[in-house]
Amino acid sequence: MDAQGHEQFRDFVENRSSALLRTAVLLSGGDRHAAEDLLQNALVKAVGRWHRIDEPEAYVRQILYRQQVSRWRLKWRRRELTVAEPPDAPAGSVAAGEASAATELRVVMRGALARLTARQRTVLVLRYFEDLPEADVARILGCSVGTVRSTTHRSLARLRTLAPELSALGAADAEESPSRDFAPVEARP
Repeated sequence: MDAQGHEQFRDFVENRSSALLRTAVLLSGGDRHAAEDLLQNALVKAVGRWHRIDEPEAYVRQILYRQQVSRWRLKWRRRELTVAEPPDAPAGSVAAGEASAATELRVVMRGALARLTARQRTVLVLRYFEDLPEADVARILGCSVGTVRSTTHRSLARLRTLAPELSALGAADAEESPSRDFAPVEARP
């Protein structure tokens, strides 16, 4: 790689690695060490083809997804579960309650995602965190759109079963936010 390519790669890693790491953490079920390994392997693969890559972030994300798919196809078992402690919010502030609720939601969601299979977790991350359409998820994972739909449906059902506390958190949020329901309108002939 020439000096210009080396500099471009370094800039890319400095600017985009935190966003890519967040995706990798979600894909790995909250295991930061596995996510760091996943991202590092993706970057190593990307640097070898750097001069041929048109869209570096899309390329690296594609590598992340495919590596995660390969991991769950190999049916690796996790030997250790690491969980980060939630940060302490400043006492007495109005935002502290909101920050605490957001932190609690993140911790619960991370734990719930960790209890799903790698395939289910990957589909949910691609559909809802990355906000990709079903056709793109199917293309990335190398399966049909119907498979993505059924896996999404089963994954959400399992997530609701494994983490009923998520629905309780969602109900609390719904109580705090104003209702968007409208009164029924009588239709006249």
